[in-house]
Amino acid sequence: MKSNLIVLVSLLCNCASSAQLTITPGAQLSIFSDTKLTLQNTDLINNGDFLVATTAPVSFTGNAPSFIGGDQSVRFFNLEINKTNNQSVSLQRIINVGSGVFFTSGFLNLNGFDLDLETTGHLDGEREESRITGTAGGSVVFSVNLNSPTNSNPANLGVFITTGQDLGSVIIKRGHQSQVNNGAGATILRYYDILPTSNTDLNATIRLRYLDGELNGLDENSLVLLESLSSNIWTNLGFTSRDVTTNFVEKTGVSSLGRFTLSTPGIALPVRFVSFNARCENQNIIIEWKTSQEQNSSQYFVERSDNGIHWTIIGTLSASGNSNTEKSYSFTDTNPTQDAYYRITERDINGQMQYTPTTKTSCTVTDVIGLWPNPVHDVVNIKINSSNKSEAIIELFDSKGALVKLEKANVLKGINQLQLDMKGLPNGVYSMGIRWNNGQTKKSLRVLKQ
Repeated sequence: MKSNLIVLVSLLCNCASSAQLTITPGAQLSIFSDTKLTLQNTDLINNGDFLVATTAPVSFTGNAPSFIGGDQSVRFFNLEINKTNNQSVSLQRIINVGSGVFFTSGFLNLNGFDLDLETTGHLDGEREESRITGTAGGSVVFSVNLNSPTNSNPANLGVFITTGQDLGSVIIKRGHQSQVNNGAGATILRYYDILPTSNTDLNATIRLRYLDGELNGLDENSLVLLESLSSNIWTNLGFTSRDVTTNFVEKTGVSSLGRFTLSTPGIALPVRFVSFNARCENQNIIIEWKTSQEQNSSQYFVERSDNGIHWTIIGTLSASGNSNTEKSYSFTDTNPTQDAYYRITERDINGQMQYTPTTKTSCTVTDVIGLWPNPVHDVVNIKINSSNKSEAIIELFDSKGALVKLEKANVLKGINQLQLDMKGLPNGVYSMGIRWNNGQTKKSLRVLKQ
């Protein structure tokens, strides 16, 4: 028999650092419609049943970071982010929101997981100082039917769609990782996947909004719209209009929909990174990266962040300048913080900046794995935090149990980011098996290909 915990008043924890509200297996937390659940400096971990009435709001407040995790589903009706001191709420699992995500203060960090707004949710109040981030992956997902939309901004995600065609059922996903523009430049820290049922001869107008904090060092006076239909190959669609005050780029006459982002044309990547790794060793964090090509590179800055948003330089290394051979770099963080984010910033001789993806590591973390995006369109990213250096074996099985992909990769101690190309496979549900640490660590995941 399940034990029931009925919340009649707000739950407050006045803590200097985050406390935890844990729903244990077999327990149930029920929130009535006239109750507001306030989690002040408190993590929410659901390993049981988390039941929220259709009008009950849940608010994350306080001046310390919090996270949402657990191995059972978490669904909110109204979710409020109200963190002070530039703190964030980070996801450690997929969450669903049926009505609204309200941004009062602070950030919501996707952290490699999806926020599913289903068919009725929306974002409210996003701005520079309070918004969604997700440089480690994850996306905001929304499903909607669009028939001849005019300047439609589904779920207030920031992409405006106009077309005289019936698009049918449309899945829209918004992510916050920089995309690679045919090896010729980075993009802003925002992209959209727009996946309609009908996708030909649309003659659509697409307007993309962005925030200054997502510019990723790019000149917004030169932003153009890029589109990728497959294989991460990008086409420069240019722009019809743009406004650096209200922060949008618009393009008319778009024939089909796919993945969209913004970038500046003709900027060559001065450095090509081939690996980036962070691991714990003797209570220090060892950060290592390799490059296969460098052109006019000047310096590397090792940066650390407690929330993945605000960064501090903790080390500076000289770059190779010009090289066509593989170069290796290493830096040791001798005073690490718990669950910190790391990235490398490269500065060339002209002052232009380039960033690696963000990685997160801690000396308290054991073997874990993450996967995004899911559903996947072309390429799925796999993050493995390994306690040892070993070979990883990735097997992908279709719904009939047949092996359709087999990949091997070497993983280092610490966080590793791998990719599996699924673009040539039929749509459907796949099972992914991953083994590493000489087969001692095994994980099974389900992947939806769309």
